[in-house]
Amino acid sequence: MAGGTGSKEQWSSTWGFLLAAVGFAVGMGNIWRFPYQLGENGGAAFLIVYLACALGIGLPLLITEFSIGRRGGASASQSVINVARETGRSSKWGIIGTLGIFCAFIILTYYTVLSGWTLDYFVKAASGVFEGADAEQTGAMFAALLANPWMLMFWNTVVHILIILVIRQGVQSGLERAVKILMPALFGAIIVMVLYGIFAGDMGATLRFLLEPDFSKITFGTLMAAIGQAFFSIGIGMGSLIVFGSYMPKDFSIPRSSIYVIFMDTGVAVLAGFAIFPLVFAYGLSPEGGPGLIFQTLPLAFGQMPGGQLFGSIFFVLLIAAALSSCLGLAEGVTNWMDEHMDVPRKKGVLWVSGTAWVIGIASILGFSVWKDSWSELGLLYWIPSYDGKDIFDTLDTLAANNLLLIGGALSAIFFGWLVPKALKLEEINVRDGLFFQFWRFMIRFVIPPVLIVTLLMGITE
Repeated sequence: MAGGTGSKEQWSSTWGFLLAAVGFAVGMGNIWRFPYQLGENGGAAFLIVYLACALGIGLPLLITEFSIGRRGGASASQSVINVARETGRSSKWGIIGTLGIFCAFIILTYYTVLSGWTLDYFVKAASGVFEGADAEQTGAMFAALLANPWMLMFWNTVVHILIILVIRQGVQSGLERAVKILMPALFGAIIVMVLYGIFAGDMGATLRFLLEPDFSKITFGTLMAAIGQAFFSIGIGMGSLIVFGSYMPKDFSIPRSSIYVIFMDTGVAVLAGFAIFPLVFAYGLSPEGGPGLIFQTLPLAFGQMPGGQLFGSIFFVLLIAAALSSCLGLAEGVTNWMDEHMDVPRKKGVLWVSGTAWVIGIASILGFSVWKDSWSELGLLYWIPSYDGKDIFDTLDTLAANNLLLIGGALSAIFFGWLVPKALKLEEINVRDGLFFQFWRFMIRFVIPPVLIVTLLMGITE
C-alpha cells in the first residue's frame, strides 16, 4: 500500500477531528484519576514530572500513532501491517495494533462501569441527596453503590446503549457529532466549577499545592505514576488513535494536531485540579483521597456549600461528558477492527463489541460485592506483586493501564522509529528534517523504548 489510500470515512474538518481526538484523550483519566494522582504524589512536583512525560514521551508517541494510522489507512492492526509491507517488514508487526485494540476492549469493559458511577452521582446530586451529608454518610453512599450490583448493572446498561446509538451512525454522523456536543459541555462545566472555586473555595491553598513544587517527594514511583497517567490520559497504546489517524485527510498537520491534543488534554487535567482542590481545601478534606476522591469527598463538599445541589449537578455533568467521550473512542477502535478483520458491519459490530463488554463488565461489578472474597481466594495473579490483593476492576485496570499500554507504546516506538525509513516518516509527518524532527526521532528511538521497558518491569515487581 504505497502511501496509504486512507480509510473510506474521514473527518469532516480539522475542528471535528480535534474534538474527537481530544474527547477521546480527555476522559475520566483527567477528571477522576489526575487529581488524586496529584494528591498522592506531591502536587506541583508531580505536575512538573507529568508535563515532562507528556511532552517527552506522550507527544512523540502520539505523532507516531497518527502517522501509522494515516499511512496505513485502516484499522489499528491493519494499518501497522500496511506500513510494514510497504517498507518490506514482516506483517507480524500488526500485533502492535491488535494488542492496542485488545487493551482498548479491556478498558472499555470496566470504563463503562466507572462511567455508570457518574450517571448515578449526577442523579444523586440533582435530587439533593448530598445536602447536609457528613463524611460518614458520603462514604456510606459510595460503599452502598458498589455493593448494589443491580444498580451498577442498570447504569452500565445505559452507558452501553448510548455507545451503540452513537457508534452505529458512523464517524461523521455519530462520533463526530456526539463529541461536538460533549466537549463544549465538558469545557463549559469545568469553567463554571473553576469560577465557583475562585469565589467559594480556597484558591490560595490550591495555588500553593499545584504551583509550589516539593521536589523531595519525587521518587521513581512518581515517574512511574506520571508515565502511566500520561498513557491513560492521552490514550496512547489503545489502537484508537491509530484509527483516528486513518480517518485523517492528508492536509491535516500531524505535529500541530498532536500538540493541540496534548496541551488541551493537559489543560483540562490542570483545570480539573483548579475545580476540585479549592473545594477539597475549603472544606478540610484530604487531597490524598485516592480513587474515591471525587465520589466520596466532593459530595461532602457539595452537601455543605451554598448552591451545592446546582454545582454538584454541573460537576457530574462534566464527569459524564468526559466518561462518555472516552467510551466512544474506545468502542470506535474495536468496532473498526471487527469491521475490517471479521467482516462484521459497523451496526452489527458495535452490538457485538458493546454486548461482550457489558457481559465482562458484570464480572467487575460482582467483584465489588458478591465475588469479592472469591476472587481474592482464587488469587490468579497473586505471584505478581502489583496484582496482589486487587479486585477484578483493579486487576483489569492494572493489566491495561500499567502493563499492556506500555508494551504497545514500546513496540510502536521500536517499529516506527527503527524499521520505517526516514524518508517515509518525513513524508507522512510532513515536516522538514530539522530540529523538531530530530528531537522526535531521537526520543522515539533512544529514549522512549528503554524508559517504557524499565517502567514496565519496575511496575510489575513493586
